[in-house]
Amino acid sequence: MKLSRPVSWFLLAFGAWSWVIWITFVKNLWKDGSGLAFDDAGDPTAYFWVHLLLAVTSFLLGTAIGVIGFRGVRALRREKPHDPDHGDRPPASSAT
Repeated sequence: MKLSRPVSWFLLAFGAWSWVIWITFVKNLWKDGSGLAFDDAGDPTAYFWVHLLLAVTSFLLGTAIGVIGFRGVRALRREKPHDPDHGDRPPASSAT
């Protein structure tokens, strides 16, 4: 399957965005002082574990999507430009 340039860049940007958003979210979750993430004894609550699981899952999916986008961008850069004058013919042999 070949991805278009805009789709490849979108997927790559989505992966990078996931890194920024979900790492920031986990940092904020870890520092939570509202009592939702940690009880009075300092132990993690169910809220903490559920949101950590959501963040890790989203981070992993975002990473996988970013890798797909990166591979698409890399494949497009390695692709030779199409020469309309020569079509899809193989190069002429130099042996005579």
